[in-house]
Amino acid sequence: MSTSQTTVVVTGMGATTPLGGDLPSTWSALLAGKSGVRKLDWENVDELPVRFAATLEVDPSEVMPKQALRRLDRCQAIALIAAKEAWANAGLKPRTKKGYEEDAEGFEIADGDRLGVVVSTGIGGLHSALTSYEVEKEKGWTRVSPFTVPMLMPNGSAGHVGIEYGAMAGSHGMVSACASSAEAVGYAIDMIRNGRADVVICGGTEACIHPLQMASFGAMRAMSTRNDEPERASRPYDKNRDGFVLGEGSAVMILESEEHARARGATIHGIAAGCGYSGDAYDIVLPDPTGTGQAKAMRRALDNARLKPEDIVHVNAHATSTPAGDVAELASIKAALGPEVSSKLLVTGTKSMTGHLLGGAGALESVFTILALREGLVPPTANLEDIDDEVDLDIVHGEPRPLPDGPLAALNNSFGFGGHNVSVVFQRWVD
Repeated sequence: MSTSQTTVVVTGMGATTPLGGDLPSTWSALLAGKSGVRKLDWENVDELPVRFAATLEVDPSEVMPKQALRRLDRCQAIALIAAKEAWANAGLKPRTKKGYEEDAEGFEIADGDRLGVVVSTGIGGLHSALTSYEVEKEKGWTRVSPFTVPMLMPNGSAGHVGIEYGAMAGSHGMVSACASSAEAVGYAIDMIRNGRADVVICGGTEACIHPLQMASFGAMRAMSTRNDEPERASRPYDKNRDGFVLGEGSAVMILESEEHARARGATIHGIAAGCGYSGDAYDIVLPDPTGTGQAKAMRRALDNARLKPEDIVHVNAHATSTPAGDVAELASIKAALGPEVSSKLLVTGTKSMTGHLLGGAGALESVFTILALREGLVPPTANLEDIDDEVDLDIVHGEPRPLPDGPLAALNNSFGFGGHNVSVVFQRWVD
């Protein structure tokens, strides 16, 4: 193993979520323990087993031109919205036809060959696919939009972001269910470490709140059916949890090599220290009940980051609010980090407020993990009123909890259908 490793830093972050149309409003609502879960107002919604979801606080139509939206799937539109905020947050100016304008410090990114994109989704353009099919059935093929295929393809969001910012080092869309955008962060780290890029726009997006999804997940008995009080439906670690809540949204980060970020005088929010992966090879839907694969992903993330278990002080858990999954993940955390370290961790489940963004979850919760380290404050797990007897780790709930000063590291876990396990490690930036 090499004795040196490129340090990858986070210089920009953006998001549009059920809690807010940008990252500051989302973070503020998260710390306040607010819920982004709402009743759906669809026609015939009462015929569905689940009649609520965590829909966007700010609809794309409020911030993007109608002409642009006609050529984009909803998940692609919100990826562009989050990327725009992240790009601006990184102190980078819009691309011109001749390249990139100089930023405030006079540093210029003129070579698109050194800029990459990794933006993932678990499902992609579901709305576009189903709507276009209905148009074809009812009105004929001549009425189908020529943009249908680009709108429905899972790599469409990555493609649009890459085109928008002139990224030619590579444009990638990882697809691994609910672990998709955590995997995107890991791939972005590797792109920089391997010398393929100096800057990578990475993250995830999902917008598939649709009757078909509600029916399918409902038939699977995977979703909460607390239709009478939807804002209290997602309740990780609570004795009365009964399934996850579907959400939509996007989160995007700008990753850079430390050398590149320092050269242009960028503000650094944190360190993207490493990523670990594993496969359960167990079941297409159910996780391995032993948690072996999840623990492997966490240990491999630590190895990749060259950190020890005792460096970890916080875990943003996958914590979907399913009866079996929440407690099993805690067991895998203990197996990966050891009982002594685990007993001191501050664990949170932020899906209790945002819902489960599926392919967008890993990116959004990565952003939350970075902010927790930067701000020294772990957001609470909402709706935790009666803690499950099997929960034996410290779950932050009620109010945000402070983190200690000094160098710290945290894990963000994402696990997906198909047995995909991804764990990302972030470190607090101390200059």
